[in-house]
Amino acid sequence: MKRWFLFRSRTKSEEELRIIRFIIKRFGHRPKNIQLFQRALTHKSISNTSDQLVSNERLEFLGDTVLDAVIADYLYHKFPEEDEGYLTKIKAKIVSRKSLAGIGQSMGIAQHIRYQKGRSIRLSTLEGNALEALIGAIYIDANFETAHKSIHHYMLRFHVDLTQLLEKEIDFKSKLYIWTQKNHIDIDFKTIKEDFVKGVWHYEVEIYINNTAYGKGEGSSKKAAEQMAAKETLSLIGEIE
Repeated sequence: MKRWFLFRSRTKSEEELRIIRFIIKRFGHRPKNIQLFQRALTHKSISNTSDQLVSNERLEFLGDTVLDAVIADYLYHKFPEEDEGYLTKIKAKIVSRKSLAGIGQSMGIAQHIRYQKGRSIRLSTLEGNALEALIGAIYIDANFETAHKSIHHYMLRFHVDLTQLLEKEIDFKSKLYIWTQKNHIDIDFKTIKEDFVKGVWHYEVEIYINNTAYGKGEGSSKKAAEQMAAKETLSLIGEIE
């Protein structure tokens, strides 16, 4: 005679339910292992007070790496004509401590962080670190693709203003990109001349907006030529004098 047993999962605590709802709302992921996410929200200031608690430092390390890869992939496809230096500069702005702290604050992560109150701890720092730890938790709880979707469709979409980040750049090319993004216009930088004469490179670049030629620029590097072309284009469209 066979006997069947019905195993019921234990009832989740109110804290666990709050974390689950938070992760679903802010990251679009339903946690399978809730303990991972509790750990991601546990700061070392309180984990040091109990053998039962583990800090989020290891998950933060992992999440930092995952976030870096996803942002690099996003920018690589977002700006197909940009060089490595430009992409690195923009990525650094998005994943900076200040930026991540702002994103964490916008998401309301502070409401769920476990830390030892009363100590001189900057909550903004905790939020940025916990954000990375949560990304690490999603990666372990699911996979890289799930973490990628969470960052792209939730974090970047709702909490990163790329235009505002670009506005802080002072170069003409960035200003032109901002203008085209605001006006939903296609832009293309075309190298029309590339010579190497007597040990010196010479480049000429022309900018096309919606397939119409605008400014031209020359320089000893492609980047310098693009800057000059962008400056002339901004002048032609009346964005600078």
